[in-house]
Amino acid sequence: MATDSATGITVYGAEWCPDCHRSRNYLDSQQVTYEYVDVDGDDTAQAYVKQVNDNRLIIPTIIFPDGSILVEPSNAELARKLRQ
Repeated sequence: MATDSATGITVYGAEWCPDCHRSRNYLDSQQVTYEYVDVDGDDTAQAYVKQVNDNRLIIPTIIFPDGSILVEPSNAELARKLRQ
């Protein structure tokens, strides 16, 4: 799947998902650019999220340029990852 060319971060989520909004708002507040992929109606995105989550569609799933993945992260977890 594609990632944002500036940071390499991709957020998989859905507009109805409160945790997705929280994670995106946190990244926005930290002025982190990312690619957002809405999994609703996107079979390829859904398949990818399931692939990295033991066949479960769990969002938000956030992919980082080092290949690491955070699933339903708290703002504190996002902050720690961004400091790395």
